[in-house]
Amino acid sequence: MRSAPTAPSATVPPPPAGLRPADETPARWFANGAAQARANAAGAAKAKNVIVFLGDGMSLPTIAAARILDGQQKGGSGEENRLSFETFPATALVKTYETDFQTPDSAGTMTAIMSGVKTRAGFIGIDQVPNRGDCAASKGHELVSLLELASVAGLSTGVVTTTRITHATPAATYGHLPDRNWEVDVEIPEREREAGCADFARQLVEFPFGGGVNVALGGGRTEFLPATERDPEYHGLPGKRLDGRDLVAEWQRKPGASYVWNAQQLSAIDPAKTRHLLGLFEPEHMRYEVERAGDPGGEPNLADMTRAALSVLQRNPKGYFLMVEGGRIDHAHHSGNAYRALTETVEFAKAVAVADGMTSAEDTLILVTADHAHTMSFVGYPARGNPILGKVRGSTGEGDPTPELARDATGLPYATLSYANGPGYAGASDEQPEGAKRYPHRAAGYQPARKGRPNLTEIDTESPDYEQEALVPMGAETHGGDDVAAYARGPGSGAVRGSMEQNALFHVLVQSNETLRSQLCRIGACDRSGVPVKQPSRAQLLSAARK
Repeated sequence: MRSAPTAPSATVPPPPAGLRPADETPARWFANGAAQARANAAGAAKAKNVIVFLGDGMSLPTIAAARILDGQQKGGSGEENRLSFETFPATALVKTYETDFQTPDSAGTMTAIMSGVKTRAGFIGIDQVPNRGDCAASKGHELVSLLELASVAGLSTGVVTTTRITHATPAATYGHLPDRNWEVDVEIPEREREAGCADFARQLVEFPFGGGVNVALGGGRTEFLPATERDPEYHGLPGKRLDGRDLVAEWQRKPGASYVWNAQQLSAIDPAKTRHLLGLFEPEHMRYEVERAGDPGGEPNLADMTRAALSVLQRNPKGYFLMVEGGRIDHAHHSGNAYRALTETVEFAKAVAVADGMTSAEDTLILVTADHAHTMSFVGYPARGNPILGKVRGSTGEGDPTPELARDATGLPYATLSYANGPGYAGASDEQPEGAKRYPHRAAGYQPARKGRPNLTEIDTESPDYEQEALVPMGAETHGGDDVAAYARGPGSGAVRGSMEQNALFHVLVQSNETLRSQLCRIGACDRSGVPVKQPSRAQLLSAARK
């Protein structure tokens, strides 16, 4: 086994110009991202630990509006407030397109962040070469993930989310499938199962590196339980698995394993005796923060899960890698409900604050970013301190602010926040009549708005269940294609600057951590300067893990 070279020198050439679609290959995406990260770096960095916070769908307007809501809930006007990660010294704008879409999904974008290679929509840990849903063709096209690399290198690993633990973002840390929807065996077509594709729940429990993932916390119990077993919290609900396997029981057979399904059990774990912690707190996604108090079993919030994960991972003297997702920001936006999207963002920021307080900027690199944007708009001329979820009071144009409601050209008031598309469209749907809409609203069809915009004068737009107006009627609001933000602190954070390709974030992380970089060098991925520029294969990593 060849030894890893010393820290990278400054002789790496500048990144090449952006790739054209005809020139794209996984290897070139990897090399391009490596060059961009190295060009951004101020010098060699030595982060012992790496934490990635991913706000799913956390667009720039979402951050701005959540900042104001958080400040107003604390008694201020809101605009001067800062969310925890907004205090981090390094910032960048990140381009989120995939190899086949201008406006991306969470699968391809998180794969880019976790592997250093851009890929197609709907692909988890698979490069852009095969077709979606073709299991046989995807073999040999698995991308090495940062979590896999960390496990082989001897670091502890963890995944935390408010979605199902098998959902696109968390799955991209440990899984490899050409279809993001294959979360449980029943969702995989029989032909693809016969071709050797295992669902994401199985892949998590059977994770082949480093003895397995150390911490996995989120929702999605039914993906792990056989159809013959009932849920411990909702007793009439069976598991989804048709292969007869009880993956929770299989997890519990790992050395030093614990399994928990409610907040009380999570708070009672002993980190000193826990090597493998699985927490599945809901049958599906976890509850929105505004609904969490009504959970019959009692579920933890994202900050609680982050604290528990770090208490286990920090016991490894070699260091750790942790990914934490605020996954329901995205779901609330899809529902056209800004209240839930913003309150989930505030809770996400609280989880970042927990990690910031439990770690040191001397040895821990924290990266906060999003996978993609949404269509929520922050518009009008509301006066300073106007409730961010309220109707605009200030000015219709650019004149002096007044306490009166601002009005559109037809004389109707309007709210500060709205969506370009989604279920908040004013026309009658098959679920709700014409006019302002309420969450939850799962419409399958709409009629044109015959009366125009709804009159919001007597509508409480600050209600948690108000759905913001949408211009284009859709059953679910779409993602946006605009850039997202990245924030960082700790060793190597200085490379997070300017306008960056999303896959370059992976390279910032591995180039900042000597253990990760050295592991890539040991399998032949580094150039003479010690920079990982050659795309590694999963077969190489599996071979290294067996040595």
